[in-house]
Amino acid sequence: MTTPSPTLLAVEGLTKHFPVRRGLLRRTVGQVQAVTDVSFEVGAGETLAIVGESGCGKSTTGRTLLRLLEPTAGAVRLEGTDLLGLSAGQLREMRRKMQIIFQDPYGSLNPRMTVREVLAEPLLLHGVATQATLRAKIAEVLELCGLSAFHAERYPHEFSGGQRQRVGIARALATRPRLIVCDEPVSALDVAIQAQILNLLRRLQDEFGLSYLFISHDLGVVQFICDDIAVMYLGEIVEYADRPTLFSHPRHPYTAVLLEAAPSLARRKSRGYRRQGIVKGDPPSPMNLPAGCAFASRCPQAQDRCRAEKPLLHDTGAGKVACHFPL
Repeated sequence: MTTPSPTLLAVEGLTKHFPVRRGLLRRTVGQVQAVTDVSFEVGAGETLAIVGESGCGKSTTGRTLLRLLEPTAGAVRLEGTDLLGLSAGQLREMRRKMQIIFQDPYGSLNPRMTVREVLAEPLLLHGVATQATLRAKIAEVLELCGLSAFHAERYPHEFSGGQRQRVGIARALATRPRLIVCDEPVSALDVAIQAQILNLLRRLQDEFGLSYLFISHDLGVVQFICDDIAVMYLGEIVEYADRPTLFSHPRHPYTAVLLEAAPSLARRKSRGYRRQGIVKGDPPSPMNLPAGCAFASRCPQAQDRCRAEKPLLHDTGAGKVACHFPL
C-alpha cells in the first residue's frame, strides 16, 4: 500500500456565482451558479483531474482557486496558507508557487512580445533571475520544455501550435511553482502533439515534484495523466475517486454516461455495472437549478426522490458520489 502524499492544496466549499444584471439601473435579477460548494485536495507531486461537459464549471473552479476570479465563498489553502485572506501584495508573492497553463496557446501569449520578453516578465517580477542571469535562466527553462535558446527571439506567430504550448508551459514553469492548473492544455492540439505535451508534463512533474490540477473533457487524456478524478456537473462535484476505481466501476450515472460517450473507453457489463446509454436533453439553467438532483431530468434511472431531494456527496468506501441510487 502506497503512502499518501502530504496535501499541497486544500479546497473547501469553493463557490463562485456571477450576478446577472438587467435594465437601465443594472439591477441584479439572478445569479449564475457556476461553482457551488466544491471541495477537494491535491497531494504533493500528484495530479487531480476535473472532468465534465462544457459549461460544468471546470475552468471557473481552476481560475477561482488561483484568484484570477474572486470567489463568492469558500476556503483555499496552498501549503497551509489561506489564499483568500491574502492582500494584493501577499497574493503576488504566492503566485510564484502557483501558475496556470491556458487552453489556447496562441491567445494566451502577447503577439507583440518575443518569447524572451514573455519569460523575462515572471522571472524578474518574482526575483527568480536578475538582469545578469536572465539570458541563462530563459535558455534553461526553454530547454526543459523541448525548445532551444534561439527560440527566445521569436514571436508567437512564428511557432506551431505545439511549440506555442511549450512556451506556455515554460512561462508557467519559470517561477518553479509547486502547483500548476492545466486548463485544457492539449485540447487545441493534434493527437500526436497532445502525446508529446502530456509526456512533457509528466517528465516535468517527476523532475520537479509538481502538482497538477488538470482540467479536461477528454477522458483518454485524463486516464493517461491523473491520479484522482473529480467529475463535475453544473458546478458541483458528483463523483470523486482514484483513476482505477472510476474507470472500472463508476458509481454516478453521469460518470457512466461520460465514459460511454468516449469511443475508446466503451464499457461492458462487469461488477454490476449497467449501461446507461446516450444521455438525452439539455442540462437545467445554472440560474434556476431544480430542488432535487440537477441530473434527474436527464438520468435514465431517476426516481421521485431524485427530483425532490438533493443528493449529498458521501463516502462509499471507494470514493465519493452524490447520488441516491449509485450504480
